[in-house]
Amino acid sequence: MIDLAEQISWTEGGNTVNTQWHSEKGMPPPKKLLIADDTLTADAAYRLASEGTAFLWRGDFQNARQLLQALTRRAERPIKRNRKAINAKTKAADDAINSLTPRDVFNLHRQAQSQRARILDMVLIPIDANHHIPLRRAPDVTEACMEVYGAQNQSYVISLRELLGIVSAHEWRKKGVLIDSLKAGGSQRIYPHYGVFSPLRGEYIRLVASTPLPAAMKTESIAFDIGTGTGVLAAVLAQRGVRRVIGSDQDPRALGCARANIRQLGLEQAVEIVSTNLYPSGKASLIVCNPPWLPARPSSPIERAIYDPDSQMLKGFLAGLGEHLFAQGEGWLILSDLAEHLGLRSRAELLSWIDAAQLDVLGKVDTKPHHPKVMDEKDPLHSARKAEVTSLWRLAPK
Repeated sequence: MIDLAEQISWTEGGNTVNTQWHSEKGMPPPKKLLIADDTLTADAAYRLASEGTAFLWRGDFQNARQLLQALTRRAERPIKRNRKAINAKTKAADDAINSLTPRDVFNLHRQAQSQRARILDMVLIPIDANHHIPLRRAPDVTEACMEVYGAQNQSYVISLRELLGIVSAHEWRKKGVLIDSLKAGGSQRIYPHYGVFSPLRGEYIRLVASTPLPAAMKTESIAFDIGTGTGVLAAVLAQRGVRRVIGSDQDPRALGCARANIRQLGLEQAVEIVSTNLYPSGKASLIVCNPPWLPARPSSPIERAIYDPDSQMLKGFLAGLGEHLFAQGEGWLILSDLAEHLGLRSRAELLSWIDAAQLDVLGKVDTKPHHPKVMDEKDPLHSARKAEVTSLWRLAPK
């Protein structure tokens, strides 16, 4: 359900209109709002949006999409200029004043992306209580909005960019993601829900699917999947023969997503999904965690799977691991070293946290990621992504 506490107001036809405002990012309603239609030019829209003015669209829906595309092209211009500046300064390594550290590049990139998002979120769309868009040539988004917002009894306003994200997530939810580590012969697809990180990076799943199970499994066949998300790792462990798997998460959307995936895979007898912060009660022979990889503040709910302020989840997992493991049990930490290449966290820091938690490193299995950004040389973070390694750290109490 949409939070009814947020309201957006504007003047139209001489009357003041109040309705629900919703933003998955938690953005407040815009302070300046114009009624806009097909007569608004992209240049004027970009100038106004850059100054903080939002547009409530009353024209043709497809024209609103075209305006958003035009704004995207204009918003990319400063990012491209920023990339050129970054490259120029980085190449001037002999000049200490002009050189940029990987951390500097990361922070500049995040700032540019944030500014771009603020501009693109200024195109607003009205939606009726039945999730119908009252605009010409508008698509039917009822099913997609029902999945995210549930039934509504009032009209509401959201950004067009958020709406398109909801529609895109709906299509992924219908299509699913093929997971080659799941057993053939049945469903090999995981169906991500809106706001739940999609398991498109298969290398970390293959690590969990291929690493030998700990010796403790012979007597106590139980595993925990901390921060289960879509439930994909819990499903892989169950299909590997672990008799009882408990997947934990705090996000209601992740919990619903994981339960739906476990159900469609026919693994309800082996996998239980519980709502808790990090660890469920009891002990396990294997505890798996794939925490967010970058210690930075997320700007939207979906980014919580990538950004973890001050590495809080990583530290929490390490601190509680020993007391939740059976004798001869193992904790598997799946972690990218991208943060190290960006200067956001050092290997020495990670090892110190492991040592402070009274844990030993039994071994480490490495793999290289294969996602498209690794090959994108225009990406400001390309050098760090090219060097990135994803590892499964095998940990045990000292």
